[in-house]
Amino acid sequence: MSHIASTPTPSCPPSPQDSDAGLAVRAAGGEGQAFALIMRRHNQLLFRTARSILRNDDEAEDALQEAYLRAWRAIGSFREEARLSTWLARIVINEALARLRRHGAQVIPLDSAIDAAADTGEPWEEADPDLQPERMAMRQEIRNLIERRIDRLPEAYRTVFMLRAVQEMSVSETAEALQLNEATVRTRFLRARGMLREHLSRDIDLALGDAFSFAGARCDRIVAGVLARIDPTHH
Repeated sequence: MSHIASTPTPSCPPSPQDSDAGLAVRAAGGEGQAFALIMRRHNQLLFRTARSILRNDDEAEDALQEAYLRAWRAIGSFREEARLSTWLARIVINEALARLRRHGAQVIPLDSAIDAAADTGEPWEEADPDLQPERMAMRQEIRNLIERRIDRLPEAYRTVFMLRAVQEMSVSETAEALQLNEATVRTRFLRARGMLREHLSRDIDLALGDAFSFAGARCDRIVAGVLARIDPTHH
């Protein structure tokens, strides 16, 4: 397929309905607003990518802005048979890894990172997580979530679960305390645990969708910052 820079630049204004390939064509022709739409469309994906490597919001924002400038200069090399999101992600990853190297961090290639971690035999968790304030706060939030979900269990299951899982009473002790037979205790406990896992899994899935979100003021800041550098006349 031909190089996108050879495609004539359309004369009508860019639209959010335009495809990635169409916006890339226009950006390659020098249209800053087309590139602005590209940034807004992919900001969250690319910020999360940089954030996963740098583990710092400010560093990730800086890396993202520099990566966009590199993308702007190289957009003419993008080919339509590729996915623009993948092309941009590769630029962001390279920028983020370069920043780690400049800070003197040891950088392991992403395609071998899992194998390298396994070879060392070292746990990926830090030592003594209970002593770290952020971990303590996180555990408190998780505990609050679990407590709210236990409270929402049907009463017949909730008390059995509380005695068996939280209080760690045996089946026979729970049966005696609640005046139930042991088979009923086992059945209700398994059912309560299943309901709790289902709802917690749903909560986690929803929370994951919001993790490291990149919208509103932060999105506007990145777009404005990049546009100001590629087009000083932009306001």
